[in-house]
Amino acid sequence: MTSESKETEPQEVNDFVPNYNNTNYNNQSYTDISYTNPINQSSNESESEKRIDLMDDVNAYIELIKDNVEYEHHMKYDDWQNKALYEELFEVICEVVCVKRTTIRIAGEDYPYEFVKSKFLKLNSGHLEYVIGCMHDTNTKITNIKAYMVTALYNAPSTMNHYY
Repeated sequence: MTSESKETEPQEVNDFVPNYNNTNYNNQSYTDISYTNPINQSSNESESEKRIDLMDDVNAYIELIKDNVEYEHHMKYDDWQNKALYEELFEVICEVVCVKRTTIRIAGEDYPYEFVKSKFLKLNSGHLEYVIGCMHDTNTKITNIKAYMVTALYNAPSTMNHYY
């Protein structure tokens, strides 16, 4: 209708208000409309399972590293400066081991991730104590501390015996 009509609202407005009591939508009942819930799809479950497996792997690696480097012992008995350095070295080891990539740059060279990961999983408390000692003894200003730590940890098994 037009505004000249005796009705107060145009017809278009009357049809605009939805009728929630009507169970038909284009002559289909709402239960007939197919809807796929993306949360319940099996492919998402496998992605979720993969994430859980990955987190289990990460937690297992962290526990293995803690045992290898005697983390709890050092956190209990070391002085506060060495505790802080030990914690930082522990975190660097965990990051190198747990963050998968194709290569890792050490002292300007790219090494295969799996090779570096293998070496880092073999580090023990003696290696970390050696790196901490070297860090205390150095007079050189370290500009990229993380790269220095990665390199020192990587080289520790090869250079520790010559140091002592």
